[in-house]
Amino acid sequence: MSATVLKSIPFTRTHVSGNELDYLTEAVRQGFTCGDGPFTRRATGLLKEMTGAAEALLTTSCTHALEMSALLLDLRPGDEVIMPSFTFVSTANAYALRGATPVFADCRPDTLNVDERRLEAAVTDRTRAVVVVHYAGVACEMEAIGELCERHGLTLIEDNAHGLGGAYRGRPLGSFGRMAAQSFHATKNAQCGEGGALLLNDAALAARAEIIREKGTDRGRFYRGQVDKYRWVDIGSSYLLSDVLAAQLTAQLESFGAIQSRRHAVWRGYHEELVDWAAENGVSQPMVPEGCAHPAHLYYLLLPDLDNRQAFIAHLAGRGVQAVFHYQPLHAAPAGLRYGRPAPGGCPVTERVADQLVRLPLFPDLDEADLARVIDAVLTYRVR
Repeated sequence: MSATVLKSIPFTRTHVSGNELDYLTEAVRQGFTCGDGPFTRRATGLLKEMTGAAEALLTTSCTHALEMSALLLDLRPGDEVIMPSFTFVSTANAYALRGATPVFADCRPDTLNVDERRLEAAVTDRTRAVVVVHYAGVACEMEAIGELCERHGLTLIEDNAHGLGGAYRGRPLGSFGRMAAQSFHATKNAQCGEGGALLLNDAALAARAEIIREKGTDRGRFYRGQVDKYRWVDIGSSYLLSDVLAAQLTAQLESFGAIQSRRHAVWRGYHEELVDWAAENGVSQPMVPEGCAHPAHLYYLLLPDLDNRQAFIAHLAGRGVQAVFHYQPLHAAPAGLRYGRPAPGGCPVTERVADQLVRLPLFPDLDEADLARVIDAVLTYRVR
């Protein structure tokens, strides 16, 4: 008799909430499949309700939303933008594309967010903005960072790719910066395969942002009957999300509460069941400071060193569980060395945690049996 072969548990699986196919069919049948259609308006309205943003513009990606923020700032060569080194490449690319210099600050060892205590030393007379990334959806120290930006006259931008549904002292993430970028990539809590949004918390930016998103034209005003023809009036690009993808996103946003309930159940399962194992093996679990509400975007562990990190990933793989590491330090990447520079003091914490971090499977459709399998696989590993 052959042995039972257990199915592999992937790191992530795209969640379908239920109405996606109906809405996609409706979008196609109504004949409006380009951007700014009925589903764009529905998704935008839901997003504004969730975040409290003055305006929200759906984009083809979070990357493009960040690029729009750089255009709205009129960045020029020689300008500097402070950001964490521990983040995805899009955070830096958006500003380097405009000729600005990314200045990479170190992260905190507890939350892995940019260390607000390191920002002051990074400010120069060329600094134009500070970009924060809420790692795993846990808020940065927004009060201290906001005060620093106000003191130096800097624009605060949130890269909120992880943070939809998170909050800092009762206020939604994405509502603190003058602008905030959202991601609706297939791996995110609400997704449409590929997509994003630029949240505008300064209404004065809305008119120009619409033009930038529409290839630098006043096409939006033309469709509203405010001008008799549309023309090229500013720099821009094609950043507008298709209404077909907005239909899928609408279904996800409408089901966001149910999605979050299941994600939090998985996150709590890991956090509670692994606490003794983590303490015994010198492994760090995520830390959520008081006053922060996280959206259960991901669950990570910090192993003692790179060798253990790699051995741990291999150990889980041997038991049919896919676990992965995450960001590699941007300040030490080939493009980071070419286009940016580290903040004073360097980024030693970033370099350390990048070698230690492992992410466990976390998605709404991870059932109780598979969650138990992952936990059991973790519990059988012993740090060397």
